[in-house]
Amino acid sequence: MNFAIAAARMAAHTHCRQVMVLDVRGLSPVADFFIIATGTSPRQMRSVCDDIDELAHQHNYKLLHHAGLDSESWVVADYVEVIVHVFSAEARQFYDLEGLWGDAKLVSWEDPTTPTDAASR
Repeated sequence: MNFAIAAARMAAHTHCRQVMVLDVRGLSPVADFFIIATGTSPRQMRSVCDDIDELAHQHNYKLLHHAGLDSESWVVADYVEVIVHVFSAEARQFYDLEGLWGDAKLVSWEDPTTPTDAASR
């Protein structure tokens, strides 16, 4: 869970909006946590995934698969236990992973010692 929280914080720090961590243990056979975030542009979405990949190495997580690096709407990075989804606003609304995984528990990831921008959530 530490990597999932750190990755969510990284996404928020790099200007993603509406960042959430879903605990899908017991609900999904493919991962324990989903990170879902809205990016501001295709370039920023790729940059966030690159930053999270560097963070993954620090937490001893290896990237299993990346998809959508040339996409305008959705980039996904699979670290087996944690899957990171960075969407455009339109794609996030269309795919609605929060609704699809509505039974998942929301994980609190905000750092209480760091002020946050309410608009980024």
